[in-house]
Amino acid sequence: MRAIALCASLVALLPAGAARAGDPFLRRTAAVQVVERAGPAVVNITTQEVVAQPGPRGSFGDPFFDSFFRDLFEPRMPRTLQNLGSGVLIDPRGYVLTNEHVVSRAARIRVSLADGREFDAELVGADPNNDIAVLRAVSREELPWIAPGSSSDLMVGEPVIAIGNPFGLSNTVTTGVISALDRSIRAERRTFHGFLQTDASINPGNSGGPLLNADGELIGINTAVYQSGQGIGFAIPIDVAKRVVRELIEHGEVQPVWLGLEFQDLTPALREALRLPAGLGGAVVSGVAEGGPAGRAGLRVGDLVSHLDDRPVESARGFFERLESATRGQILRLAVWRDGKKLALPVPAEEFPPERLAALVEQLLGLTLERSPGGGFVVRAVRAGSGAHRIGIQGGDLLLGINGVGLESEEALRRQVLHLRGQSRASIVVQRGPGRYHVTIPLV
Repeated sequence: MRAIALCASLVALLPAGAARAGDPFLRRTAAVQVVERAGPAVVNITTQEVVAQPGPRGSFGDPFFDSFFRDLFEPRMPRTLQNLGSGVLIDPRGYVLTNEHVVSRAARIRVSLADGREFDAELVGADPNNDIAVLRAVSREELPWIAPGSSSDLMVGEPVIAIGNPFGLSNTVTTGVISALDRSIRAERRTFHGFLQTDASINPGNSGGPLLNADGELIGINTAVYQSGQGIGFAIPIDVAKRVVRELIEHGEVQPVWLGLEFQDLTPALREALRLPAGLGGAVVSGVAEGGPAGRAGLRVGDLVSHLDDRPVESARGFFERLESATRGQILRLAVWRDGKKLALPVPAEEFPPERLAALVEQLLGLTLERSPGGGFVVRAVRAGSGAHRIGIQGGDLLLGINGVGLESEEALRRQVLHLRGQSRASIVVQRGPGRYHVTIPLV
């Protein structure tokens, strides 16, 4: 009886197997259909970076002596490095969305499509704060593209598909699920917030490639992999990318925003004075600009901002670091503690008004500046008691740089001063007469 049953089972399986072999549509799963539709819009990105390296050298017979004199006297020979990454065409005009770190320092950028076509690409704009860059393929040909979707309704556990160029293996497809939402990851000296976590395999070279849902919609940009584990990758939600892309296409960069708020860190004395509950953290509002976004939203001096977009605020500097990733028109949700009550106040991020720059420079640096025709800014006045006054900055000095960035324009000054919000000190370059000096200035 067992033999008869086994034979019957095999006979039953044969027609089904034959049907599957003869009907490829039964194998065309949702993932296959997504790859067929979106795959042609995925590009491989090759960048060339020119770096200097020591030229040929002789030996003095002493390793220490050789090392000491090498950097002083030997020529630096240019060398070209090639880097690989991924991207996705998001517009019929040839705009390519990718990561900023894929194209940073690139001297030349090439993009190649799945059909074998290759084009030079121009950098439209890049934003390191959000790790987003936009390129434009130099071509008059019609290029495939996919429109960005939405990441606002993603569900943990839903299937996703990643396409990219890992280790130079072009148009590699991996699948997985959304493992978690709103992850924060630390990279170098800053923290990125709001990432999607996925177990779809992401490797070096996948950066900048698309993360797609089961409907083939572009929901994220693959960005990073957790080096100490397997199956832990991260992607930038497409809703964040869309805001940044708009700024980059319109302006070539993300315009700095402001809320019209000044903060001070929460101290034990302030906690007691404000009668805050134990364990509640945040930054205390020390100033509200009249007519600014925060003032119109109802914030007051003495309010404690405990959360920004549902994430805890740990310090004044932490708040401003998060603000650097915001874009104009974005509504930021502030959780505020006032008089024993918790308030939810939405505040629109607005472009920093140029007419407020002089006041911000005076507030943070204690300096009154005037643009110098030869570059930099001439110090016209120094506020008594400021950090600049205490370290000896004088009228007539020339401010040339802040935190390693030269001040060639008003825009450069604006950007660097806005980066100083919430910091305790800054490194500046000052020229006095023929001498140039690198000094650290307290921002108090």
